[in-house]
Amino acid sequence: MSAPKTLVASDLDRTLIYSSAALALTMPDARAPRLLCVEVHESKPLSYMTETAAALLTELGDTAVFVPTTTRTRKQYQRINLPGPAPKYAICANGGHLLVDGVSDPDWHGSVMARLATECAPLDEVREHLATTADPAWVRKHRVAEDLFAYLVVERELLPEEWVKELAAWAENRGWTVSLQGRKIYAVPKPLTKSAALHELARRTGAPLTLAAGDSLLDADLLLAADRGWRPGHGELAEADWTAPAITALAERGVAAGERILREFMNACDGQASL
Repeated sequence: MSAPKTLVASDLDRTLIYSSAALALTMPDARAPRLLCVEVHESKPLSYMTETAAALLTELGDTAVFVPTTTRTRKQYQRINLPGPAPKYAICANGGHLLVDGVSDPDWHGSVMARLATECAPLDEVREHLATTADPAWVRKHRVAEDLFAYLVVERELLPEEWVKELAAWAENRGWTVSLQGRKIYAVPKPLTKSAALHELARRTGAPLTLAAGDSLLDADLLLAADRGWRPGHGELAEADWTAPAITALAERGVAAGERILREFMNACDGQASL
């Protein structure tokens, strides 16, 4: 039998893949990297990575157990067409669904729902609070994801910073976390974590090493759960100057950060293979 492979769990949006608004192409146009579209939505290109990053991800998929790890719903995740071999596992809905060959593991989902029922305020209470306190002047959409958490799509330039702070304090007292990512404000139950799903996959695969990357507050627990982690130079974690002993804070921002993260993953896998 071959030795267990390294387990690599990476956030997707603004970590490995980027919308056109998040690319951060600050170099002269003639030096901009070639881009590969990896997501189409409503017949329009939506998310990209560099062609170099695509090649690295393909190589990584052959070298390690690569696990896309996202707050996206299953439907939103399945729009993405990542290069490389199809991942056997994926973590969706911030850990609410653990996909195995594209299908949600019912036992895992059931255990998550049981925890939510006993450890935090119900979703309906949070939805009601968002509906009554968010101003229609800057809210564009109210959404519920997989009956697990809620989020708002907002006009970021009109969003009052104080309202976000007040929401975070209100949610904290009810066992929920608030995260602001681009034009979306997420309210997520604290027991709903990417890290719990990572621990489960490490158990199933027997991986000797776990690696992770992410940019937002909702990725902090994932990074801390891994043996080594990386965060880009943008996003909530960078803005808070967040770090920890096994976390590497990268200077790269935008789509260049995605490429750098994949290089770091490959270097770590190569180092593990030489042991």
